[in-house]
Amino acid sequence: MKKEWKLLLDIFITFFKIAPVTFGGGYAMIPVIEREIVTKKQWLEEKDLTDVFALAGSVPGAVAINSATFTGYRVAGVKGALAATIGVIIPTFLIVLLLGIFYITFKDNPKVDAAFEGIRPAVVAMIAFAAYKLKGSALIDKTTITAFILSVFLLLFFQVHPMLLIIGSAFCGIILVNIRAKLGKKTPIENKEQQLDYFMGANI
Repeated sequence: MKKEWKLLLDIFITFFKIAPVTFGGGYAMIPVIEREIVTKKQWLEEKDLTDVFALAGSVPGAVAINSATFTGYRVAGVKGALAATIGVIIPTFLIVLLLGIFYITFKDNPKVDAAFEGIRPAVVAMIAFAAYKLKGSALIDKTTITAFILSVFLLLFFQVHPMLLIIGSAFCGIILVNIRAKLGKKTPIENKEQQLDYFMGANI
């Protein structure tokens, strides 16, 4: 019992420290989570964390909070999810509150404008790095690469709603895997039981 509470406290503190880098809609925190959860703590493997991020970006809600919740759940079940979620929410709430007060007070200050000009490219760089880290498990064959290019095309030139794109991609994935199976071709994904564990919420 003592070890469980120690783990939960560790999860809370870890995400409490990660939360301040959630600029950029949450995707900017992905490299930080990977460094803390995979490299330092060794709670999860990189491929497990990639699946967590993919799921976090596919369901409604803030990516930062979703990522924390799913990661905490993978590490320590429901209690771990609560510890991670609370840990990531508290500093984020306080930072947003303070930034809101600060921005209202100093919004016309040229130094504040200059600071935001510097923050924006850094956020873009962190999001681009997160995308680069995810590509290894997402772009695994010609089909997935084609789907990636098509998705980018639809988002850029037709402004397709992201939710419609996610739902459509899910159905296309199911159809394509079934077609490949009927043709006797294997699809290079994890074993089916492990995939179901992620999406049905099994804690392994």
